[in-house]
Amino acid sequence: MKKNIVIIALVFIVPLLAFWILSSTNPSTAKADIEVPAAEEVVVSGKPQVLKFTSTMCLDCQTMNKLFKEVFPKYSNDIVLTEISVQDGKEFTNEQIKKYNITLVPTMIFLDSNNKEVRRVEGAIEKEILEEYLEGLK
Repeated sequence: MKKNIVIIALVFIVPLLAFWILSSTNPSTAKADIEVPAAEEVVVSGKPQVLKFTSTMCLDCQTMNKLFKEVFPKYSNDIVLTEISVQDGKEFTNEQIKKYNITLVPTMIFLDSNNKEVRRVEGAIEKEILEEYLEGLK
């Protein structure tokens, strides 16, 4: 009987501990090299904007995060990047998900300086394509 209780406890406790350890050491949650303001703090002042809907549990999102860290710094003076984590459960996030009809992550929405949607990309894309889209947004 005691053996069964120990096994059941381990089945529940070990995965929780593993998740906690992995999520606390996940490189995608480390501070980015590029400064991305919190979504609620972004005030667009006539600049084009990229809304990047992402999740920490998504492999394509992690790929796109690395790509943005590499490519975006040369556009950071001309374009505002807003990263929205779909998992945070905040009211602002939920409003943005509904507003832009987000059904898949990663999703990047490219807005012109008038906040009009110019392009929507769902899923991961290649570096050259991202650079082309950002250059076209400037």
